[in-house]
Amino acid sequence: MVTGSRARRLQWVFECLYARNGPQHWWPAQTPFEVMVGAVLTQNTAWINVEKAIFNLKQAGSLSAPAIVESDFDLLAGWLKPSGYFNIKARRLRNFCQWYLQQGGYEVLNSWDTHTLRHGLLSVNGVGAETADDMLLYAFERPVFVIDAYTRRLFSRLGMVSGDEGYEHLRAMFEAELPVDVGLFNEYHAQIVIHAKDYCKTKPLCEHCPLVSGCVNA
Repeated sequence: MVTGSRARRLQWVFECLYARNGPQHWWPAQTPFEVMVGAVLTQNTAWINVEKAIFNLKQAGSLSAPAIVESDFDLLAGWLKPSGYFNIKARRLRNFCQWYLQQGGYEVLNSWDTHTLRHGLLSVNGVGAETADDMLLYAFERPVFVIDAYTRRLFSRLGMVSGDEGYEHLRAMFEAELPVDVGLFNEYHAQIVIHAKDYCKTKPLCEHCPLVSGCVNA
């Protein structure tokens, strides 16, 4: 078992995962706006399904906030169908794009301080804490640590969290224990996702896991 301070253990986890997986270069998108669209669509689905929906938007020439707001709702929902819950996501995406345009778009929003921007994103119907933080970290390059189900699963199995803490509590813990660095937070979150998909599944594959020596459940 790897022991020491929480900060030391967090660093050990990152180093093990980075050594195994190499750099991930996240988020997989061509523009900040595409990151934001993906953040909305990735709720409750696999990323491969989000890619299909974004491809549909691109093919229709509608991967922009004005196009999404002005498009026929049924057409929009149809484009988003691969991402699941497509009627709900069409409403959420349109809500977000309306707010995005009302604020003045990316350049204006990027001039806001992180606290104000996060508060604004969370005011949009359908944008929760994880979605907002995905946008902040990957689209606006702000030093916020994204907490998702993979993070809870991994670090509860490592005995570092109980797994049922509130979102803000966990986010504050990671941000307090790690160097405040956009690149680190970006890479760390990507490494957690890759590891959870490859090894730390719902039914874990522990035999070749690079973190097995630090896992309380192994």
